[in-house]
Amino acid sequence: MADLLDLSIAAGAEIMTVYASEFDVEIKPDASPVTQADTRAEAIILAGLAKIAPDIPVVAEESVAAGRVPPPSDRFFLVDPLDGSKEFISKNGEFTVNIALIEEGEPVLGVVYAPALGRIWWGGKAVPAQSAQVEQGKIADSTPIAVVACGPQGFRVVGSRSHGTPELDAYLEKIAVCDFVAAGSSLKFCLLAEGRADLYPRFGRTMEWDTAAGDAILRAAGGTVVTLDGAVLRYGKRDQPSDSDFANPFFIARSTGNNN
Repeated sequence: MADLLDLSIAAGAEIMTVYASEFDVEIKPDASPVTQADTRAEAIILAGLAKIAPDIPVVAEESVAAGRVPPPSDRFFLVDPLDGSKEFISKNGEFTVNIALIEEGEPVLGVVYAPALGRIWWGGKAVPAQSAQVEQGKIADSTPIAVVACGPQGFRVVGSRSHGTPELDAYLEKIAVCDFVAAGSSLKFCLLAEGRADLYPRFGRTMEWDTAAGDAILRAAGGTVVTLDGAVLRYGKRDQPSDSDFANPFFIARSTGNNN
C-alpha cells in the first residue's frame, strides 16, 4: 500500500509542475482534453508499477488512447493519471490521480490523490478506508473514514461540476434532496466515503479508470456503487455490444442504507 501512495504523490508532484506553467491543451479523438500533465504523470505511474508489481498488467487511460491495451486478465491495475482534466485546465484544484487494483471484476484497492488540495484517500477490500493531508510530499497522520446513513432531512447529493445531464435533473426531481454539491473528478466518491454526502448519481459517460479507485475507497468505507438495475458495478468490461471497452453504464454511488 505504501508504494502506491508514494507513487501517486510522485505523479501528483509532476502534475503540479505542469499546473504552475503555461501548458498546451490537445483534444483527443473522443473529444476529451489532454495535457502534458496527463502523459507525464502516467509515465511515472507506469514505471513505478513495473517495479512494484511487474507481473500485473496495467490499463491506463492515455496508453489505451494510444492503442496500448494489455490482454484481458482477472487481475490488473486501472490508472487515470489525471482525472478531471477540465478542472485542471480551469485551475480550480479539483483533479486527482487515481490508481486501483482490480481482481475478478472487483476494485480491491484504490488510491485517490488530489495534489492541488494536498489530500489523499485510500482503502480496499483488506485495507480500511482512510484519508490524510499530504505535506511537502509526505503523508501526515491518517484518519479512518466511513460513510454515514442518510438523515431524515433528505439526501446530500454530490454531482459532476462539468458533466450535468437532463437524466440527472429528472432523477433528482424524484428524491428528497436537502443539499447538492458540485465537485470534480473522483473527489465525489471521497465525499461519500468521508460521510460528507449520501448519493452520487452519474447519468453521463465514464470510463473504468475514472471510477475504480474511488469505488474501492467507497466500498472500504461501507458504501456501494450500483448500476441502474441494482447490480454492483464491475470492471474489466470488454467487447460490449453497446459501448467501447472499459466504458461504464450509468450508476449510483451511495452510502450504506440508501435505497435510491
